[in-house]
Parts: sequence; C-alpha cells; structure tokens
Amino acid sequence: MTKKTMLVCSLLCSLEVHAFLSKAPTVVPPRAKTTVSMKASSLQKAGAAAFLAASIAAPAVAAPVGPWALSEFLDAVEKDQVERVTFDDAGRALVAVDSDGGRHRVEILASEGPEILGALRSHNVQFAVQPPTQDPLQGVGSVVGNLLFPLLFLGGLFLLNRRGGGMGGQGPMGGPMGMLNSNAKIQLEPQTGVTFEDVAGCDQSKLELTEVVDFLKFPEKFTKVGAKTPRGVLLEGPPGTGKTLLARAVAGEAGVPFISTSGSEFVEMFVGVGASRIRSLFGEAKKNAPCIIFIDEIDAIGRQRSGGGGFATNDEREQTLNQILTEMDGFSGNTGVIVLAATNRGDVLDTALLRPGRFDRRVPVDLPDKQGRIDILKVHCRNKPLAEDVDVGEIAARTIGFSGASLKNLMNEAAIMAARRNKDTITFEEVDYAIDRLTVGLAKSTGMNNPARQRLVAYHEAGHAVMAALTEGYDTVAKLTIIPRSNGAGGFTLFTPSEDRMESGMYSYKFLKGQLAVALGGRVAEELVFGDDEITTGASNDLQQVRNIARRMTAQWGFSKDALAPTAWEPMEQPSMFSRAGASEETEATIDKEVAKLVADAYEICKKTIADNRPLLDAVVDELLEKETIDGTELDALVEKYTGKVVNVREPVLA
Repeated sequence: MTKKTMLVCSLLCSLEVHAFLSKAPTVVPPRAKTTVSMKASSLQKAGAAAFLAASIAAPAVAAPVGPWALSEFLDAVEKDQVERVTFDDAGRALVAVDSDGGRHRVEILASEGPEILGALRSHNVQFAVQPPTQDPLQGVGSVVGNLLFPLLFLGGLFLLNRRGGGMGGQGPMGGPMGMLNSNAKIQLEPQTGVTFEDVAGCDQSKLELTEVVDFLKFPEKFTKVGAKTPRGVLLEGPPGTGKTLLARAVAGEAGVPFISTSGSEFVEMFVGVGASRIRSLFGEAKKNAPCIIFIDEIDAIGRQRSGGGGFATNDEREQTLNQILTEMDGFSGNTGVIVLAATNRGDVLDTALLRPGRFDRRVPVDLPDKQGRIDILKVHCRNKPLAEDVDVGEIAARTIGFSGASLKNLMNEAAIMAARRNKDTITFEEVDYAIDRLTVGLAKSTGMNNPARQRLVAYHEAGHAVMAALTEGYDTVAKLTIIPRSNGAGGFTLFTPSEDRMESGMYSYKFLKGQLAVALGGRVAEELVFGDDEITTGASNDLQQVRNIARRMTAQWGFSKDALAPTAWEPMEQPSMFSRAGASEETEATIDKEVAKLVADAYEICKKTIADNRPLLDAVVDELLEKETIDGTELDALVEKYTGKVVNVREPVLA
C-alpha cells in the first residue's frame, strides 16, 4: 500500500469515527436526514475498507500495557489469562502476553524459574526463550582494532610522503622511503681549500700522509714498480687533535674531491639501511674517482663483533660493517679511491677492518708537544692582533695536554674577552683569563667577602707554593690566587709540569715523594698557623691525591721493596667485578702500612720545611692578600729574597 492510499484511508476512518460520535436526537427535515444517512453509510463502508486495508498492510503488534509483579503474573496464569511467555536470554525477566494482547514485563529471580515453568506447563501456556542478541559492531570492532596500528602507520607514511614531495624524495625530507634508501648526510666537496700548511702540530702524521697524496697525484709512479695504492688509512688519536683537518688537507693537497660522512649516519632502526647507504657512498665515490672518502667516528659501525655466545648483537651495525669490508675488497687495482677514517678508540675496532687490504695503514695523531703547540698557536693567531707582552712560547708552556681544538678555543676566548673590555689588541691578561677559564673554571665576580676565610685560603695556597718552590726538581709554579672559582675552589696553585716527564710518563721516586709533600703543604700551613682546632676540610682533594699517589707507589710501582717484593700487587686499570684480587689479606695489610708510612714521612718533611721558612710563607700570604694573584716570577723573587737561593730555574721559552 502506498503512502498516499494509507493517508486517504486514515482520513476516511477519522471521518467515520467523527460521524459515529456526533449522532444525537436532532430535528432535521426528512430529505436532509436521508442524505446524511446515505453519507454515513458510505463512510462506514469506506472506513471498514480502510481499516481492513491497514490491517493487511501493517503487522499486528501487541501494545504494552505495563509491568506485572510476579504474584500478578501467577494469578493471571491460574486464571488462564496468559497466552504466551517469552524469557530473556539472561533468565532475569519475562514478557507475558495476556488474552487481550497486552504485553507485561515481569522481573524474576533465577530460583523462581522452576515454579514458573511448572505453572506454565500445567495451564498449557506457550513459552520460549529469546535468543541472545548479537552486537553487529562487535566483530567490526575486533577487526578495526587489529587493523588500527597498520592503518595509522600507513597514514603516517602517506603524510610524510605528501610533505616530502613524493616517493622520489624531491621535498626537504626526501620522502618516507628516503630513510630506506640513502638519507645519510654525505658531503661532496670538489675542492677543500685546505693544505698541509693549514695543519700544525702533527708533523709526523703529515709525513705519513704525504705518501697518500703522491698515490693520488702520481699513480703511475707506483704502478710501474708493481705497487698498489693503500685502500684505507686509519687516523687514531684523542679528540681535537686535527684528524678531520688532516683528511681535508690530504684531499686539498692532491686536488681531488672530498666525500665526508660520519659513522653514525649508517646506523638506523631498519636492518639493511646502513648497508644500502654504504653501497650508495662507494658508488658515488667511484663516479668521482680519483677521490677520498672520509668516515669520521668509524667506531660507531666498526666495533669488534661479538660473535654470538648468547649475547645480543646489533644486526644492523654488523651488516653495515660487512658491507664496508665487501666494498673495500671490491676495489680492483688502482681505482683512485682511498678511504680515510678517524677514531678515538682504535682498540675497539674489528680485526677484519684492520687487516691488510683494508685499513692496513694506521697513522697516530697525538696531542702536540711544546713546539707543536707553538706552531698551532701561530696558526690561530694569524688574524688576531696580539699585544707585545703576548709570547706564544709562554702560552705553550702553560698549556701542556691541550689539543689543537683546545688551543683554538683558548685564543678565541681571549679575543672575546678583549672585545668585551673594548681593547684593540689581545694582551697576556686576556690569555691568562682564558687559560684559567678552561682549566679551573670561571672566577666569581663577587670575590671573597670574609677576611678570616680569605686569610686562611691564602695560607693554604701559600703552603703549596712555598713547598713546591723549595722542593728540588719539582714542577715550577705558574701562579697562585685566592679568587674563588665557579667549581667551588676558594683558590688554587697552578703548576707548569715538565714537558719531558709528561711525554715519557716516567716519574722518579724523588719526584713522587716531593709530590706527596707539596700536596700536603696546604694542610701543614693551616696547622702551623691556626692550630689543630682550626684546620678545615679545604684539603680534602689534596688528601685524596696523596692517598692515590702513595697507594700506586706501593702496590703498582714497587717502591716499597723493603717491606714488599718489587712487583705490582694491583693492576694499572680498575679491576672489574669478576676479576680476582691481586693480593692476599696479609699483603693488603702490609700495603696499607707502607702507604701510611710514606704519607707520614712526607708530612714530616713538609712540616719541617714550612716551619723553617715561616717568614717566606708570611711574605707570600701578605702579597696574596694585597694582589689576590701572584705569578711564578713574583714567587721566585720572594723565594730568592727570603732564602738567598734560586730554586727551580725556569726553562727558556721557545718562540
């Protein structure tokens, strides 16, 4: 039945009902009454037809009447007023349809089920259980839950692809698949513009690399005698010694392209990405041959492989290493491609990487000596206006252990301080400030406000300086100050170590005993001047140093031959938790006694020396309280004035 037909039938039915309800004893003319009767009859027939049509078109649905209590429901069953019953699938309720078609919901308990079923059976009432309703979204939710992460991942890749400009990697990000191809930071420089003249302080390393330059510039010189060019050269040395600069200088001297990257660029979360990037790197190098490939920090991918053994391995790193080995083996003859690599940890590299035919040539790049530091300082002072009082030889003497990068930073800090002070030239005052800043920290601008504490610190530092100046053969004093530092030190005494001792690493028994006495000088000065009750914890670092030196003299260097055999009872490196102890308990007790004896002897020597030279100690303190800082020459003048002798003649400065 169409919507239009149903609308007409409903209208006719409404009119029929209205006519039936509006019948009343009214006086009308007979003609009119007959006409109305005819219309009413017609309407009754039309309404009946409409009702029949609506009944056929729409299914009959029992209208709900209201809930029943259980007692009402059982009474209706007893009176045969219930036609059928439907239980829900949980067994907690039922719906009863009475003889008039009304529906009633009845809440029941599970224990009342047998009683209800018995009543229904005895009165022949139809009953059924409503099947459980299936949630149509339950299965869909499970499927969506399983697909959610892959969909999010694919969506993220799609967004990256849109931002990256497509799979080809035309955008700034190179596309999401760029990381699966060659997204490593590889720099190709046709000309580096760096030569060996720009590299100072490593003459031996430059000499070794000169052959590499000749290999690239004059390959026929070597091929005619059957020599093959080295495939790889490993530059080893501490950080900041100029390994990268040396590699760039080799390319600049040879006039070949320089392709540089870092070892960390080849390590990704996806296995196989690093190997792919290595293939791309060497493929690019062969296109630009002759050239140099430089891999900085190669220990990131070239570490010794574990070989399994139950320990976890890094498959990505090992695959990358294997690809490097394969590519270097793939060089046939003189291809004109030489691989330079740099590392701070040559001891951890895989042996396969260092075998002949790969990185078989190892060039050490060590910290510069004094002459090397002078040459480096001259390079970094080319564009800096220096005052007449600045001597690069003196700066080099005070910067033992500095690398080339540290010296560059030193001169830059001095230049910054000169600009801050509105100076046109860099004086030694700025250089001295830069050395202190890099070695002992920043000076506090407020200074020391407590006069009593300032006097105590002055005696402490003067004790170190006087003991060092009066100890024959000990390091010279560069300066001493009572200006507090940012690292917590109230003051410090700076020494200039002997270049020969530092380079050789050989220290005599006499020097080590003097080192113990100098380290105790601060505590001894406090005790002599202020008494036992006023000594402070300011010597805590000094005492720790004393303990370490005395322990190594006894247990590692064999200097206690009277009480112990001249052997090493402890390893030089720190023992691990799995290593066996080097000495028995009895030997350990003897070592402790010898350590205490060494320290006690040094303490007595220091105490006698400072007590015998108390006027010198007081003079140094007065100078410190007045100037806050004394340099080495001023200290030497005071020593000569109060003792009448010159000790620790300073080495001549090389220029």
